[in-house]
Amino acid sequence: MLSKYLWMTGSLTIATLGSIHLYLTFFTTAFSSTNEKMVQQMQASSPMLSPAINMWKAWIGLNASHSSGLLFMGLLNFYLALRYFGHVQSDPFFFIITILTIGFYVWLAEKYWFTIPLLGVLMALICFVVSYVLTLTND
Repeated sequence: MLSKYLWMTGSLTIATLGSIHLYLTFFTTAFSSTNEKMVQQMQASSPMLSPAINMWKAWIGLNASHSSGLLFMGLLNFYLALRYFGHVQSDPFFFIITILTIGFYVWLAEKYWFTIPLLGVLMALICFVVSYVLTLTND
């Protein structure tokens, strides 16, 4: 039973981080540069991939898709834990793919982000790993 609650806690942590990130992307200037000239340059230049967009739109889109991915993963894992944890426990796929994904987020946070998201994803990773270990040892 503890493993289920840990999995749900890790999932809600990820969904919360995704929600905050989405809010900051669309409703604040948190992801804007303090250098206004840089923002103007991003709005005036396109990636080599396609001239149909500019770098500023790509930046906002990247942040929005990152947020929605976190929200989706967090809410899906929470729902599976809430409704079908017995099935989840019987197949390690969801445990392993979630732990690997959140482990990757921890690496990204440590290398490229700042302390708050690092602590959030690290807390979620600990919840997921302990949940899996408890499941393996039959809680």
